[in-house]
Amino acid sequence: MALEWMPRDNSLKDHQLHPETHWGTTPPCTMYEKRPLKDPNGNVVEGLYVAWIILNNPAQYNSYTTEMVKGVIAGFENASLDRSVVAVVFTGTGPYAFCTGGNTKEYSEYYSMRPDEYGQYMELFNHMVDSILMCKKPTICRVNGMRVAGGQEIGMACDLAIASDLAVFGQAGPRHGSAPVGGATDFLPWYLSIEDAMWNCVSCELWSAYKMKAKNLISKVVPVLKVDGKWVRNPLVITDKYVENGEIVYGEFKTGPEAKEAREFVKQHQPNADFELLDKEVDKVVWTFANLFPGCLIESIDSIRQKKKFFWDLTKNSHRHWLAANMSGEAFLGFGAFNTRKITGKDTIDFIKFRQNIAKGRLWDMDMFAEVMPQPQK
Repeated sequence: MALEWMPRDNSLKDHQLHPETHWGTTPPCTMYEKRPLKDPNGNVVEGLYVAWIILNNPAQYNSYTTEMVKGVIAGFENASLDRSVVAVVFTGTGPYAFCTGGNTKEYSEYYSMRPDEYGQYMELFNHMVDSILMCKKPTICRVNGMRVAGGQEIGMACDLAIASDLAVFGQAGPRHGSAPVGGATDFLPWYLSIEDAMWNCVSCELWSAYKMKAKNLISKVVPVLKVDGKWVRNPLVITDKYVENGEIVYGEFKTGPEAKEAREFVKQHQPNADFELLDKEVDKVVWTFANLFPGCLIESIDSIRQKKKFFWDLTKNSHRHWLAANMSGEAFLGFGAFNTRKITGKDTIDFIKFRQNIAKGRLWDMDMFAEVMPQPQK
């Protein structure tokens, strides 16, 4: 029975929080696109879309500036409240990187020695992670290349990850003046064993996409090199299981002359990487989402996210204060060394000298810092 007699307001309300001024097309920026949903045959589905949030700073491996962070927040919050959006794809421009974390030039030249300013920036960073975890649409990290440091953290905040087999994954904080407390210390123990999580956090090793798939960190890995019409898997990685010191190993990087030859091959062909297979896998996942009850889907997703959110919410504010304070100490040195690597030829400080100075009880002043920083090349 129809209920025409009940009063109704049928005008659509605008729930969008952010204007389009948060996005752009000229790097460095965050881009926001609504792409039509397509069925498996490539036919456009009328009135339904996939939101693409794209980190666009390829010259700096898609590291995010302060303004780009605002763009990511705006993108996820707008997609969350857009009734026509089925899912969100989070990715980067170019063939080399999804994201390598915060912009170290900005960190070194503006935020270092300005702890309160960095604390305000970390409010934005925390809001960025929150906007991903709170998005009322499923989120897919399309890992088109390196996912390192803060890039690894915002990528892990997404619900699923599908990766190029040229992608590498890892943290960089303890090597470059920070700690991976923007999500990695919260999320990695859910993905990996506790010791793998520990080593991945502190060692600053880069792990291959195949190794990450083997350890259940990501959903799928596909080749992106197409040579003479044939797909070629990343030649830098051993993609067969083998035994080393009694342990089954998979996805490790090659070494020696074989690795040198493989690096030259990748260097030659990566600029022309073809993301056809990556996009097909993303489309498959999106189409699966589109054919589910949206309310039941997001309730199911949020029920999984709650476990990640519990530990993220537990520590994010205290970590924000530590990261801010650290900008006047180790972060000043670490980001400064990385930012001046083209001048000095080194991207890290003299860690041994720094520890020796600490052992002597030296004051943390500019004289002590100057002793451990790499010097300009003559």
